[in-house]
Amino acid sequence: MATLYLVATPIGNLEDFSPRGQRILNEVSLIAAEDTRHSRKLLNHFEIPTPLTSYFEHSRPTKLAEIIKQLDAGTDIALISDAGTPAINDPGYLLVRAALDAGHVVSPIPGPSAPIAALAASGLPTDTFIYLGYLPRKEKARREFLQQNSSHNHTLIFLETPHRIQAALVDLLDVLGDRQIAVAAELTKRFERYYRGSLSAAQTFFEGEPARGEFTIVVEGQPKEKQLWDEAHVIKAVREGLAGPQSTSQLARLIAADSGWQRNLVYDLLVKERNQKE
Repeated sequence: MATLYLVATPIGNLEDFSPRGQRILNEVSLIAAEDTRHSRKLLNHFEIPTPLTSYFEHSRPTKLAEIIKQLDAGTDIALISDAGTPAINDPGYLLVRAALDAGHVVSPIPGPSAPIAALAASGLPTDTFIYLGYLPRKEKARREFLQQNSSHNHTLIFLETPHRIQAALVDLLDVLGDRQIAVAAELTKRFERYYRGSLSAAQTFFEGEPARGEFTIVVEGQPKEKQLWDEAHVIKAVREGLAGPQSTSQLARLIAADSGWQRNLVYDLLVKERNQKE
Protein backbone atom coordinates (compact mmCIF):
# COMPACT_ATOMS: atom_id res chain seq x y z
CA MET A 1 0.00 0.00 0.00
CA ALA A 2 1.54 3.28 -1.15
CA THR A 3 0.95 6.85 0.00
CA LEU A 4 -0.25 9.87 -1.94
CA TYR A 5 1.04 12.99 -0.18
CA LEU A 6 -0.73 16.33 -0.66
CA VAL A 7 2.06 18.86 -0.21
CA ALA A 8 1.22 22.55 0.20
CA THR A 9 3.67 24.88 -1.52
CA PRO A 10 4.27 28.65 -1.11
CA ILE A 11 1.70 31.08 -2.51
CA GLY A 12 4.36 33.76 -2.83
CA ASN A 13 6.95 33.83 -0.07
CA LEU A 14 9.35 30.89 -0.36
CA GLU A 15 10.04 31.05 3.39
CA ASP A 16 6.57 29.59 3.94
CA PHE A 17 7.59 26.20 2.52
CA SER A 18 7.67 23.88 5.53
CA PRO A 19 10.70 21.67 6.26
CA ARG A 20 8.37 18.67 6.31
CA GLY A 21 7.01 19.51 2.88
CA GLN A 22 10.54 19.79 1.51
CA ARG A 23 11.53 16.47 3.09
CA ILE A 24 8.53 14.63 1.65
CA LEU A 25 9.25 15.96 -1.85
CA ASN A 26 12.81 14.66 -1.51
CA GLU A 27 11.71 11.24 -0.27
CA VAL A 28 8.92 10.33 -2.72
CA SER A 29 9.72 8.70 -6.06
CA LEU A 30 7.52 11.02 -8.14
CA ILE A 31 5.87 14.43 -7.90
CA ALA A 32 2.65 15.18 -9.80
CA ALA A 33 2.32 18.90 -10.59
CA GLU A 34 -0.11 21.22 -12.37
CA ASP A 35 2.64 22.94 -14.37
CA THR A 36 5.96 21.08 -14.43
CA ARG A 37 7.88 24.11 -15.71
CA HIS A 38 6.59 26.27 -12.88
CA SER A 39 7.15 23.59 -10.25
CA ARG A 40 10.65 22.78 -11.52
CA LYS A 41 11.72 26.32 -10.58
CA LEU A 42 10.51 25.72 -7.02
CA LEU A 43 12.25 22.34 -6.80
CA ASN A 44 15.48 23.75 -8.21
CA HIS A 45 15.44 26.52 -5.61
CA PHE A 46 15.22 23.96 -2.81
CA GLU A 47 17.55 21.52 -4.58
CA ILE A 48 14.94 18.77 -4.81
CA PRO A 49 15.87 16.34 -7.64
CA THR A 50 12.69 14.20 -7.60
CA PRO A 51 11.19 13.52 -11.07
CA LEU A 52 8.06 15.45 -12.10
CA THR A 53 5.00 14.41 -14.05
CA SER A 54 2.15 16.68 -15.12
CA TYR A 55 -1.32 16.36 -13.66
CA PHE A 56 -3.80 19.08 -14.65
CA GLU A 57 -7.38 19.36 -15.88
CA HIS A 58 -6.75 18.41 -19.51
CA SER A 59 -4.24 15.66 -18.78
CA ARG A 60 -6.38 14.14 -16.03
CA PRO A 61 -8.19 11.39 -18.00
CA THR A 62 -4.92 9.62 -18.89
CA LYS A 63 -2.61 10.76 -16.11
CA LEU A 64 -4.94 9.78 -13.28
CA ALA A 65 -4.85 6.12 -14.35
CA GLU A 66 -1.06 6.23 -14.75
CA ILE A 67 -0.55 7.68 -11.26
CA ILE A 68 -2.89 5.14 -9.66
CA LYS A 69 -1.00 2.37 -11.48
CA GLN A 70 2.26 3.58 -9.94
CA LEU A 71 0.68 3.77 -6.49
CA ASP A 72 -0.55 0.20 -7.01
CA ALA A 73 3.07 -0.77 -7.71
CA GLY A 74 4.11 0.60 -4.31
CA THR A 75 5.43 4.00 -5.44
CA ASP A 76 4.92 6.88 -3.00
CA ILE A 77 3.85 10.02 -4.88
CA ALA A 78 3.42 13.67 -3.91
CA LEU A 79 0.80 15.96 -5.44
CA ILE A 80 1.49 19.70 -5.60
CA SER A 81 -0.34 22.60 -7.21
CA ASP A 82 1.15 25.75 -8.73
CA ALA A 83 0.74 27.46 -5.36
CA GLY A 84 -0.94 26.66 -2.07
CA THR A 85 -2.73 23.50 -0.97
CA PRO A 86 -3.39 20.89 -3.69
CA ALA A 87 -6.86 19.42 -4.28
CA ILE A 88 -8.44 22.75 -3.32
CA ASN A 89 -10.00 24.33 -6.40
CA ASP A 90 -8.14 22.02 -8.79
CA PRO A 91 -8.63 18.49 -10.22
CA GLY A 92 -6.49 17.00 -7.44
CA TYR A 93 -9.60 15.93 -5.55
CA LEU A 94 -10.34 13.38 -8.28
CA LEU A 95 -6.90 11.85 -7.78
CA VAL A 96 -7.47 11.80 -4.02
CA ARG A 97 -10.80 9.99 -4.52
CA ALA A 98 -9.24 7.48 -6.90
CA ALA A 99 -6.32 6.81 -4.55
CA LEU A 100 -8.68 6.22 -1.62
CA ASP A 101 -10.90 3.94 -3.70
CA ALA A 102 -7.82 1.93 -4.64
CA GLY A 103 -6.96 1.44 -0.96
CA HIS A 104 -3.98 3.76 -0.72
CA VAL A 105 -3.07 6.17 2.08
CA VAL A 106 -3.69 9.87 1.42
CA SER A 107 -1.67 12.12 3.73
CA PRO A 108 -1.91 15.95 3.75
CA ILE A 109 1.19 18.03 4.42
CA PRO A 110 -0.41 21.34 5.51
CA GLY A 111 0.86 24.74 4.55
CA PRO A 112 -0.08 27.92 2.69
CA SER A 113 -3.65 28.49 1.52
CA ALA A 114 -4.78 31.84 0.08
CA PRO A 115 -8.46 31.53 1.13
CA ILE A 116 -7.59 30.74 4.75
CA ALA A 117 -4.88 33.40 4.94
CA ALA A 118 -7.22 36.06 3.56
CA LEU A 119 -10.05 35.02 5.88
CA ALA A 120 -7.84 35.10 8.96
CA ALA A 121 -6.71 38.66 8.22
CA SER A 122 -10.04 39.96 6.91
CA GLY A 123 -11.51 41.19 10.17
CA LEU A 124 -14.75 39.40 9.28
CA PRO A 125 -16.27 36.48 11.26
CA THR A 126 -14.23 33.29 10.96
CA ASP A 127 -16.33 30.88 13.02
CA THR A 128 -18.37 29.80 9.99
CA PHE A 129 -17.49 30.43 6.35
CA ILE A 130 -18.12 29.09 2.85
CA TYR A 131 -15.38 28.85 0.22
CA LEU A 132 -16.90 29.21 -3.25
CA GLY A 133 -13.80 29.28 -5.48
CA TYR A 134 -13.54 31.39 -8.62
CA LEU A 135 -16.54 33.48 -9.58
CA PRO A 136 -18.05 32.60 -13.00
CA ARG A 137 -16.50 34.50 -15.89
CA LYS A 138 -19.68 35.70 -17.60
CA GLU A 139 -21.79 38.43 -16.00
CA LYS A 140 -25.12 36.57 -16.23
CA ALA A 141 -23.69 33.37 -14.73
CA ARG A 142 -21.85 35.35 -12.06
CA ARG A 143 -24.97 37.19 -10.96
CA GLU A 144 -27.01 33.98 -10.87
CA PHE A 145 -24.29 32.29 -8.82
CA LEU A 146 -24.19 35.18 -6.34
CA GLN A 147 -27.98 35.21 -6.08
CA GLN A 148 -27.95 31.50 -5.24
CA ASN A 149 -25.53 32.19 -2.38
CA SER A 150 -26.88 35.56 -1.23
CA SER A 151 -28.85 34.30 1.77
CA HIS A 152 -25.98 32.58 3.59
CA ASN A 153 -25.26 34.00 7.04
CA HIS A 154 -21.71 32.63 6.83
CA THR A 155 -18.73 34.64 5.63
CA LEU A 156 -18.20 34.05 1.90
CA ILE A 157 -14.82 33.56 0.20
CA PHE A 158 -14.23 33.91 -3.54
CA LEU A 159 -11.24 34.03 -5.89
CA GLU A 160 -10.99 36.42 -8.81
CA THR A 161 -8.55 37.36 -11.56
CA PRO A 162 -7.08 40.87 -12.00
CA HIS A 163 -8.95 41.72 -15.21
CA ARG A 164 -12.36 40.81 -13.72
CA ILE A 165 -12.05 42.29 -10.22
CA GLN A 166 -13.94 45.51 -10.96
CA ALA A 167 -16.80 43.75 -12.75
CA ALA A 168 -16.99 41.27 -9.87
CA LEU A 169 -17.26 44.07 -7.30
CA VAL A 170 -20.12 45.66 -9.27
CA ASP A 171 -22.04 42.39 -9.32
CA LEU A 172 -21.30 41.67 -5.66
CA LEU A 173 -22.74 45.02 -4.65
CA ASP A 174 -25.76 44.75 -6.92
CA VAL A 175 -26.69 41.24 -5.81
CA LEU A 176 -25.52 41.05 -2.19
CA GLY A 177 -25.97 44.67 -1.13
CA ASP A 178 -23.47 46.97 0.54
CA ARG A 179 -21.83 44.46 2.87
CA GLN A 180 -18.43 44.63 4.50
CA ILE A 181 -15.66 43.12 2.42
CA ALA A 182 -11.95 42.36 2.53
CA VAL A 183 -9.99 42.00 -0.70
CA ALA A 184 -6.48 40.54 -0.54
CA ALA A 185 -3.99 40.64 -3.40
CA GLU A 186 -0.51 39.16 -3.82
CA LEU A 187 -0.66 37.44 -0.45
CA THR A 188 2.73 36.84 1.22
CA LYS A 189 4.54 38.68 -1.59
CA ARG A 190 6.47 41.92 -1.43
CA PHE A 191 3.52 44.03 -2.56
CA GLU A 192 0.86 42.24 -0.50
CA ARG A 193 -2.11 44.55 -0.05
CA TYR A 194 -5.58 44.56 1.51
CA TYR A 195 -8.73 46.57 1.14
CA ARG A 196 -11.15 46.41 4.06
CA GLY A 197 -14.43 48.30 4.10
CA SER A 198 -17.78 48.45 2.34
CA LEU A 199 -18.47 47.03 -1.11
CA SER A 200 -19.58 50.42 -2.43
CA ALA A 201 -16.32 52.05 -1.33
CA ALA A 202 -14.34 49.09 -2.70
CA GLN A 203 -15.59 49.86 -6.21
CA THR A 204 -14.18 53.37 -6.05
CA PHE A 205 -10.95 52.19 -4.45
CA PHE A 206 -10.18 49.60 -7.10
CA GLU A 207 -10.89 51.95 -10.00
CA GLY A 208 -7.55 53.58 -9.17
CA GLU A 209 -5.68 50.43 -8.18
CA PRO A 210 -3.43 48.45 -10.54
CA ALA A 211 -5.02 45.14 -11.53
CA ARG A 212 -2.07 43.03 -10.45
CA GLY A 213 -1.97 39.62 -8.80
CA GLU A 214 -4.71 37.15 -7.99
CA PHE A 215 -7.45 38.41 -5.66
CA THR A 216 -9.09 36.67 -2.71
CA ILE A 217 -12.43 38.26 -1.80
CA VAL A 218 -13.93 37.79 1.67
CA VAL A 219 -17.52 39.03 2.06
CA GLU A 220 -19.71 39.45 5.12
CA GLY A 221 -22.59 36.99 5.28
CA GLN A 222 -26.21 38.08 5.07
CA PRO A 223 -26.97 39.91 8.32
CA LYS A 224 -29.60 37.92 10.21
CA GLU A 225 -31.40 41.00 11.45
CA LYS A 226 -31.74 42.68 8.05
CA GLN A 227 -35.34 43.70 7.36
CA LEU A 228 -36.77 44.07 3.86
CA TRP A 229 -38.19 47.56 3.29
CA ASP A 230 -41.84 47.86 2.33
CA GLU A 231 -42.73 49.49 -1.00
CA ALA A 232 -43.67 52.84 0.54
CA HIS A 233 -40.26 53.11 2.20
CA VAL A 234 -38.50 52.32 -1.09
CA ILE A 235 -40.59 54.86 -3.05
CA LYS A 236 -39.80 57.53 -0.44
CA ALA A 237 -36.06 56.80 -0.80
CA VAL A 238 -36.38 56.86 -4.59
CA ARG A 239 -38.04 60.30 -4.57
CA GLU A 240 -35.49 61.72 -2.15
CA GLY A 241 -32.64 60.24 -4.14
CA LEU A 242 -33.81 61.77 -7.41
CA ALA A 243 -33.23 65.21 -5.90
CA GLY A 244 -29.53 64.42 -5.56
CA PRO A 245 -26.63 64.29 -8.05
CA GLN A 246 -26.35 60.50 -8.44
CA SER A 247 -27.17 58.75 -11.68
CA THR A 248 -30.11 56.35 -11.89
CA SER A 249 -27.73 53.37 -11.84
CA GLN A 250 -25.85 54.67 -8.78
CA LEU A 251 -29.09 55.37 -6.92
CA ALA A 252 -30.43 51.91 -7.73
CA ARG A 253 -27.35 50.28 -6.23
CA LEU A 254 -27.41 52.38 -3.06
CA ILE A 255 -31.13 51.97 -2.40
CA ALA A 256 -31.05 48.25 -3.19
CA ALA A 257 -28.17 47.79 -0.74
CA ASP A 258 -30.07 49.57 2.06
CA SER A 259 -33.53 48.19 1.35
CA GLY A 260 -32.81 44.56 0.58
CA TRP A 261 -34.70 44.90 -2.71
CA GLN A 262 -33.25 43.59 -5.96
CA ARG A 263 -31.43 46.28 -7.89
CA ASN A 264 -33.47 45.82 -11.08
CA LEU A 265 -36.74 46.42 -9.19
CA VAL A 266 -35.39 49.61 -7.61
CA TYR A 267 -34.07 50.73 -11.01
CA ASP A 268 -37.52 50.28 -12.56
CA LEU A 269 -39.08 52.41 -9.81
CA LEU A 270 -36.45 55.11 -10.34
CA VAL A 271 -37.08 55.21 -14.09
CA LYS A 272 -40.84 55.38 -13.52
CA GLU A 273 -40.52 58.25 -11.03
CA ARG A 274 -38.05 60.13 -13.20
CA ASN A 275 -40.33 59.83 -16.25
CA GLN A 276 -43.30 61.10 -14.25
CA LYS A 277 -41.30 64.15 -13.20
CA GLU A 278 -40.36 64.90 -16.77
